[in-house]
Amino acid sequence: MSRQIVLVNLEKPREKDPEKDLHWLCNSFGLSSGRDIENTANQIVITLLENIAENERVSSEMIAEALGINLSRVNHHVRNLVNAGLVYREKRLLYLRGGSLKAAVHEMRKDSERMFDELEAIASDIDRQKGIRNR
Repeated sequence: MSRQIVLVNLEKPREKDPEKDLHWLCNSFGLSSGRDIENTANQIVITLLENIAENERVSSEMIAEALGINLSRVNHHVRNLVNAGLVYREKRLLYLRGGSLKAAVHEMRKDSERMFDELEAIASDIDRQKGIRNR
């Protein structure tokens, strides 16, 4: 499965506020794109977290109903969350990877480290083939 992990270096909120922290986390992962002027991705993550804390069984349909938005919009953003590695889908249900937000972020970190290891190995091979020496 391919992953697209986006990292945006944003200043953390100055005061401790769970909602601002969550928006910062989502924006730092590039989950809210320029076209998402209503912060739908953030709202979906917030709704997902709230529902997971209550039931552990969350579906796209539940999120769409809770937010009063079209299911196709929810599924679009859920696909982005899955592709980033924050969430996984099993049948019709959504889960945080690793069971918690912290664990999901940790797994995403490991994903990025594996990707960088592969990139570094290939870059080393290319350098060697082209006769480029490391400084």
